[in-house]
Amino acid sequence: MANPYTLNQFPLWKQLLIGLVVLWGLLFALPNLFGEDPAVQISGARAHIAIDAALRDRVAALLDVERLPLKALELEDEQLLIRFTDPEDQLRAADILRDRLGRDYVVALNLASAEPALLRALGLSPMYLGLDLRGGVHFLMQVDMEATVRQVEESYVEEVRSLLRGARIPYASVGRAAVGGVQIEFRDSADRDRAARQLRDDLRNLEQSEPGPLTLKLSLSDAEIREKRNFALQQNITILRNRVNELGVAEPIIQQQGSERIVVQLPGVQDTARAKEILGATATLEFRLVDEEHDWDRAAATGRIPLNSRLYQDREGRPVLLQRRVMLTGDSIVDAASGLDQQSGSPAVFVTLDGRGASRFEDATKDNIGKRMAVVFIENKTETRVVDGETRRTSFTVEEVINIAVIRDRLSRRFQITGLESTREARDLALLLRAGALISPIEIIEERTVGPSAGQENITQGFRAALLALILVAGFMVLRYKTFGAIAAATLVVNIVLIVAALSMLQATLTLPGIAGIVLTLGMAVDANVLIYERIREELRNGNTPQAAIHAGYERAFDTIFDANLTTLIAAIMLFFIGTGPVKGFAVTLSIGILTSMFTAILASRAVVNFLYGGRRLQKLTV
Repeated sequence: MANPYTLNQFPLWKQLLIGLVVLWGLLFALPNLFGEDPAVQISGARAHIAIDAALRDRVAALLDVERLPLKALELEDEQLLIRFTDPEDQLRAADILRDRLGRDYVVALNLASAEPALLRALGLSPMYLGLDLRGGVHFLMQVDMEATVRQVEESYVEEVRSLLRGARIPYASVGRAAVGGVQIEFRDSADRDRAARQLRDDLRNLEQSEPGPLTLKLSLSDAEIREKRNFALQQNITILRNRVNELGVAEPIIQQQGSERIVVQLPGVQDTARAKEILGATATLEFRLVDEEHDWDRAAATGRIPLNSRLYQDREGRPVLLQRRVMLTGDSIVDAASGLDQQSGSPAVFVTLDGRGASRFEDATKDNIGKRMAVVFIENKTETRVVDGETRRTSFTVEEVINIAVIRDRLSRRFQITGLESTREARDLALLLRAGALISPIEIIEERTVGPSAGQENITQGFRAALLALILVAGFMVLRYKTFGAIAAATLVVNIVLIVAALSMLQATLTLPGIAGIVLTLGMAVDANVLIYERIREELRNGNTPQAAIHAGYERAFDTIFDANLTTLIAAIMLFFIGTGPVKGFAVTLSIGILTSMFTAILASRAVVNFLYGGRRLQKLTV
């Protein structure tokens, strides 16, 4: 027969384990107590733009002139973070810095954690709050549908040329018409009629017309234009989702708004500049042959560009003359990875093409071995400024030659791009190429840090309601079960701490439905304590000793508690995998809460009971 005085005593290892878990919970939950500072984040628009002490001093001087009080200036990880105490100061500072620093820098709003540097050094971070609690980054993006139609028509221009050459039908010129469509000029009406018959068979989806005696025009039908626009919109949404996945954002919202716009909401994003840089970029590549026949400097000085060439600049601002014909575009890239060139050790991007692109690139390079080829980096950007109280947006395109190399051999499915300035630039370029080039250019027409969508007052009331529920439940337990009720109330607080710690460690996102999951968890945790305490009462009524009653109460109620929590956990897991958005947030906190309540209701509360009553001669037990 077991010694009744040792029934309710945990071994030392179990006590230490429970103590360590509670200490872990306190440590990981601690960063959530410090809140966040409204901040402005500055990073370089290009990898070679320095973010250093000189920029920090320049920014400090600009803000001092405008008499904008700041909380701190922090320079780290190739970015400058300016903390404020007032959101109005944050917004004014962002407008001033965008205007004064120019296009070389990305200035973005941010909410920076105010946790002490010691906690950051330990790698501890607060949990993310969803858009309905904390807000986050909100982008409204406009898809350039006119550019979509232009791109489709440009592709048909090349296809028409190829079909006419293949059918040996002579033509004078092929190009886009001024008012849209593909226009073909012929020297002979018979050639025009032959071409019309040939193209009617090969391009059945295009409508034909004859604006002139020697002219044939091919136009997209209204149905095809709608189809191409819708396809471009949906494809851009897919690509943006891929880019968000690369950023690792929890529970993003990416959805269509109207027929030409996309809404992107990123809850809990810390690095808003990075998000804006990656999502807003429409970066792609073009591979062109270098114009070896004409003088680059003379073309730049006189402005006289050869008919079949285009003038670009390299990263040093020097003129580069390239042929108009594009050998390959970024649309054919299916994979890209950053790394180092084995020969020079410089940053590089290793590119893989699809089958069609590989065949086209091989044909283009095999006939030009020994000639120079340039890689052109193209990026569309939008600059927003407030002028005389009005918001004005200016769109511009950055086109620069990042690499010129001699074609040593025919290039096919795999090759590498060098000439990049840093490993970060290589990583960013590989990310954009891997996630996919946007089918149509987009511009960010609205960017803001979102406040709580449910209203700060409603959220405050929600937290107050949860706190009031906790107090009422704790009060009921104390009145009903006396000391044991106080133990249950204390473990409820520990349970909340452990839930917050788990969310912080996993960097999960807490939403308003998630708070509902926490409140439900608290009720379930109390329910477990009620089962245990009622079992102890029953054992006492049956004449068992207090020590035996405590032991039997915890041991015999365990199976019931375990089965009830297991079935609820299964339901929560199903909600997580089947549900979306707010339902997932509810399922996450409910699942974590079930596990922590099992720990606090059974192990933690028993550890306290053992500490108070274990190993003592008890004549009476008040439950």
